[in-house]
Amino acid sequence: MNATTRSAAVAALEGIVGTRHVLTDPPLFAGALVEPRGLYRGKALAFVRPGTTQEVAAVAAFCNDARIGIVPQGGNTGLVGGQTPDLSGDQIILSTQRLKAIREVDPHADVMICEAGVTLAEAQAAALSADRLFPLSLAAEGTCTIGGNVSTNAGGVTVIAYGNTRDLVTGIEAVLADGRVVHGLSKLRKDNTGYDVKSLFVGSEGTLGVVTAVSLRLFPNPRARATAFVGVESPEKALALLGIARERLGGAVTSFELISRFAYDITVAHGLARAPLAGDHPWYVLIEASSQVADGFEDAFGGALEAALHEGVVADAAIAASLDQRHAFWRLRESIPEAQVREGGSIKHDVSVAVGDVPAFLNAATRAAEAFEPGARVCAFGHLGDGNIHFNVSQPVGADKARFLARWDAMNEVVHGIVARLGGSFSAEHGVGRLKRDLLARTKDPASLAVMRQIKATLDPNGVMNPGKVL
Repeated sequence: MNATTRSAAVAALEGIVGTRHVLTDPPLFAGALVEPRGLYRGKALAFVRPGTTQEVAAVAAFCNDARIGIVPQGGNTGLVGGQTPDLSGDQIILSTQRLKAIREVDPHADVMICEAGVTLAEAQAAALSADRLFPLSLAAEGTCTIGGNVSTNAGGVTVIAYGNTRDLVTGIEAVLADGRVVHGLSKLRKDNTGYDVKSLFVGSEGTLGVVTAVSLRLFPNPRARATAFVGVESPEKALALLGIARERLGGAVTSFELISRFAYDITVAHGLARAPLAGDHPWYVLIEASSQVADGFEDAFGGALEAALHEGVVADAAIAASLDQRHAFWRLRESIPEAQVREGGSIKHDVSVAVGDVPAFLNAATRAAEAFEPGARVCAFGHLGDGNIHFNVSQPVGADKARFLARWDAMNEVVHGIVARLGGSFSAEHGVGRLKRDLLARTKDPASLAVMRQIKATLDPNGVMNPGKVL
């Protein structure tokens, strides 16, 4: 794209959204040009901030006609490079940060309609104001946006009880590449009228269209909540604890997080959290349960832990006695990624296997990673309740960070090979983006991949929607 064409494109975009909402000086939007880990950096023709769905549609139609790539971006918290433009400087970043309206909260239908730029924390607060719960919960909830959550099918710490984002969406409003708007903001639980169009956009990472608003499921606000930090001998014992908790508490178990000793130790050592338990244990579990019935709930929760102690499943446990203590437990869990940063280079794996296969995966993958990189330190943690483990490998002490990270793909091959043998997934909740695009092409069922490509070609024949991502 030459200078004249660039100037004309910028002028056209300014005519749609206003001059002040089209930024072309890179220092003004430098943070949007790099993803959080620094793995991908790009350039952009402009950072465009439409304020309505109609403006998004007009921007899309113009870019489609001009063959200008559109990179949708919400809170820029994604971890696979799906929100970062390429280095050509010919793509625009379409920011949803001005799409901030919470259009409706309907406590009777238990549905809330939010625009794409609403942060997850804002959506949670809006639900709470109507005495309802929006259960999606992520460490980045103060920054990540609803549009980004939907586009990546975000998971988080409550999937065991409420499902992924896909399970929380009842309707979608989305702009297609040619500017047409899909008006699908349904509040219905039952709508058996053909293909489930909304689900095409959940997890599509902006490659099929721009999500501008979403209808979201709400739940009764819990009247009681109990949280415990538990020490266990092994992942097998953690799995046994999950079984006891489910037998005793049923669907009340809302989070069940597994934390390795290494993840625990580095988080405490770096002063990011206090040690919840007096002694040291090979593995830890953060378990939380909630109920709409307060009477007897704390006794039932305590009874489940007592049974686990009696059966030798649990070595030690601390039940949060206050909201501050609950927050302290969660602070340790949510600070693990920061602790890894302070330990040097870390090769990441966001994988899932069947819940019952988690111990076998951890055992095999740990041995394989340590054999592949002697001295490497496995930092494993994640959502045991749904089989999603963040199997991250920190560099050996004193190793050269760049040399270690240069083996990223090779380490991935080692770990993902074990995942594949167990019938698991190499992307449990972070998506595909740019980081895992080639891996998807190599491992996805060929017929399924063909269907994905046909859908992409039909909805985006000119390839302007988030080009180079996923497919």
